[in-house]
Amino acid sequence: MSTTTEVIAHHWAFAVFIVVAFGLCVFMLAGGWLLGGRARARHKNTPFESGIDPVGSTHLRLSAKFYLVAMFFVIFDVEALFLYAWSTSIRESGWVGFVEAAIFILVLLAGLVYLVRIGALDWAPARRRVDVDTGKVTNTNPQKQ
Repeated sequence: MSTTTEVIAHHWAFAVFIVVAFGLCVFMLAGGWLLGGRARARHKNTPFESGIDPVGSTHLRLSAKFYLVAMFFVIFDVEALFLYAWSTSIRESGWVGFVEAAIFILVLLAGLVYLVRIGALDWAPARRRVDVDTGKVTNTNPQKQ
């Protein structure tokens, strides 16, 4: 038997998976192309919302903080997945794995504390932030003082 045949015979399930996945993708693309609508009209490509004609631009300018917080969420969410994988193998990893996970969690907490201290998680703009000192609330907007 040739080397290629041996590899396919050894990994036949993976080969079948690849063929079925590729076939399913081709089927869905071809089905959408064959069954999709072909109507052409003057207002076909205009945005439609609740029967109201669109007014203004649909482009929203979001603050860079929004994307920053979204990246932080993804980062911490992926690290939570690492902790879940660790928790499922806690018996096999023993105390060494526990110490490694504890160090991992401490590094995560240090990163979170750093983000809070530099203000990366503050949503309010600088002119609307309110400082709280010993129960006294003051506005940091210099124009109103």
